[in-house]
Amino acid sequence: MAKKDKQEFVSYITPRSEDFSRWYTDVIMQAGLCDYAPVRGCMIFRPYGYAIWEQIRQQMDARFKRKGVENVYFPMLIPESLLLKESEHVEGFAPEVAWVTQGGNETLTERLAIRPTSETIFCTMFSKWLQTWRDLPMNYNQWCSVMRWEKATRPFLRTSEFLWQEGHTIHASAEEAQQMTMDMLEIYREVAEDALALPVYVGRKSDKEKFAGARATYSMEAMMQDGKALQAGTSHNFGTNFSEAYQVQFQNKEGKLQYAEETSWGTSTRLIGAIIMTHGDERGLRLPPVIAPIQAVILPIAAHKPGVTEACEKLFEELKGAGIRVKLDDRDTVSAGFKFNDWELKGVPVRLEVGPRDLENGVVTVFRRDTLEKTTLPLDGLADALKSLLGEIQAELFNQAKAFRDERTKNVSDLDELGKQVETGFARAMWCGEQACEDIIKEKFNATSRNMPFDQEAQRFGTRCVCCGKPADKVMYFAKAY
Repeated sequence: MAKKDKQEFVSYITPRSEDFSRWYTDVIMQAGLCDYAPVRGCMIFRPYGYAIWEQIRQQMDARFKRKGVENVYFPMLIPESLLLKESEHVEGFAPEVAWVTQGGNETLTERLAIRPTSETIFCTMFSKWLQTWRDLPMNYNQWCSVMRWEKATRPFLRTSEFLWQEGHTIHASAEEAQQMTMDMLEIYREVAEDALALPVYVGRKSDKEKFAGARATYSMEAMMQDGKALQAGTSHNFGTNFSEAYQVQFQNKEGKLQYAEETSWGTSTRLIGAIIMTHGDERGLRLPPVIAPIQAVILPIAAHKPGVTEACEKLFEELKGAGIRVKLDDRDTVSAGFKFNDWELKGVPVRLEVGPRDLENGVVTVFRRDTLEKTTLPLDGLADALKSLLGEIQAELFNQAKAFRDERTKNVSDLDELGKQVETGFARAMWCGEQACEDIIKEKFNATSRNMPFDQEAQRFGTRCVCCGKPADKVMYFAKAY
């Protein structure tokens, strides 16, 4: 962008090319998504930021319910004795757990953990509620906050307290549990790509990177504009690991006691960070229409002229009645130019400008946030035309992001190539399956294994491990990550 454009539109946003991290924070703060809380590492959602989360939540929750998942809510405090029952799980979360040791003026006889995740409390209650095979499956999800005492934090991506959903299900057979694990991963992929316009690679994590206590972990990995990976959601098959520790048993059809097979899956408000870092530009946010709190904003031009205000109010009601999330910006304390800048910063997909000349011609002037292009549309039938345009914008944002990701994903055959590739994107490599090679790659390049794609046969392109050179039949994505 030319210097003149920078001064006119985004003088207060650090250019991405200068400091991507600073750009990210500038966009969040200037767009009014959140603010820093008085507690270290915590953040406060401002209305616009929370509205984005509400839209994501609606998209996801509707799909959960169609899958037969029911919402519940569990306490945020978990007795230490419950956590200690699953040693691998405790070891994985111990450094991040925040503890409550005093209630009022009394020292507690047992420490209470502020939930870092809720497998332990869910399993405790499953063991109480589950009696026979007729009680299965139990498919539960809760929308809540969790706390993990992070050393380094960044808004939306990694904070001490964050919002998320965590699903917990138990099943009669390993096959049912595995199917649920994959079904939820597919829901995540669908929401990411169809609602957030966020292209993702889905696959299985290595044993080193899987969730503590899981039999297998699957993830979706997105690429940000700086080439780094962002784990956007995970789905875990626990098998009977937790069921055995917490005695989650049932009487099967043969009358014998059997341990339940369990799954867990979660996404969080880091999806908002993913949207910002995938679609944002020098002017601020570019929100996919499906999850934009405001899909179109109406701006009266020369509002003092006869008929302009009335026409805008009528248009607002028409679009609102057609199910479009629309806002009428009739502020008379700021200029039209300020409003243009403000709504571009907030990433509203479409701006509708309505002035005397537009009304004379029976049209509105339409500005697309994704392409920064202006055109006109007839007032007659505008709602239908606008819905079509919002669909085009949604598809364009996804296609742009996918083209960027695909261009920056390369096959590599040795460590030198891998080291260079992870500086700008994802390295697709053959891997022997040994953790030692993952450790070497992390130590040398600060890059980690992300996941193994499901279509291994189709993507296999060599026979030797990128690190040790031993025979390899696994394709793995490696990247630097948030």
